[in-house]
Amino acid sequence: METYTLIVLLLAATLRVATPLLLAALAGMFSERSGVIDLGLEGKMLGAAFAAAAVSAVTGSAWAGLAAGVLTSVALALLIGFACITHRGNQVVAAMAVNIMVAGLGPSLALAWFHLGGQTPQLDAPGQRFVEIVWPWAERARETPFPGLLYAELLSGHSLVVYLAAALVPAGAWVLYRTRFGLRLRAVGENPAAVDTAGISVNGLRYQAVLISGMLCGVAGTYLSTAASSGFVRDMTAGKGYLALAALIFGKWRPYPTLGACLLFAFTDALATRLQGVALPLVGVIPVQFILALPYVLTVLLLAGFVGKAVAPKAIGVPYAKEQ
Repeated sequence: METYTLIVLLLAATLRVATPLLLAALAGMFSERSGVIDLGLEGKMLGAAFAAAAVSAVTGSAWAGLAAGVLTSVALALLIGFACITHRGNQVVAAMAVNIMVAGLGPSLALAWFHLGGQTPQLDAPGQRFVEIVWPWAERARETPFPGLLYAELLSGHSLVVYLAAALVPAGAWVLYRTRFGLRLRAVGENPAAVDTAGISVNGLRYQAVLISGMLCGVAGTYLSTAASSGFVRDMTAGKGYLALAALIFGKWRPYPTLGACLLFAFTDALATRLQGVALPLVGVIPVQFILALPYVLTVLLLAGFVGKAVAPKAIGVPYAKEQ
């Protein structure tokens, strides 16, 4: 029974850890399907996390924090789009510049505004965080291991953003494969010249994809600072944007395989947290540094060839210049 409880708790933790990865991976999917490399996932999430925590701490409203996080992420996405789409700059360089800028700017602004060593105040007051939603009869169901514990831990007890992320997977698949916008988006990532010949604005479509990416990254960053945590700390994304990009490649730029990759990475992360300080038979206590490296080691191994060939959109990373 103890093992069963541990497995259920581990799976529940996997859902919570997977949420920002999934939102960021879906953001990257829209951007990269349009032909724009989205290495800026990390910076947009980090910027949104700071803005959401700062505004929530000042206003006392998590919803105001969410609006600030989304607006900040969208502004960063438009900055990347302006450099890469309008002026046809190098997409990798522009995205990495934003990542580095936000990594330094967030803690600096937090130090200047709140004087707490680069952090925002703790979000402890009611309404400052997105709290867990407890489903009906969840507490009573917890007394029954099966299926009550599954209901109480896996279905109930998550914040609104977790359920939103789960709903966005089928919604994203429907938009990408069942709508005219999705068809045009996939086409512009494969052959922008053909889209342009049909009288459709290539840059317009790419800006729309970048905006969607910014909004989703804004929600992901807001979740990190106002739901998964209770405030902003330096580098709190901890490479989750890059893990999300790896999950997107692992999922071959498709929604459901990307979901599976995010769950796999999140399970490894949740398992690593559980293993800290635990003595294993014949092994003993595993060093914390090795445990924390597990998700990234798994990423390297998977992308080294264990998932087969992942074919990116043909026009990804290639600036488009309209023929005169």
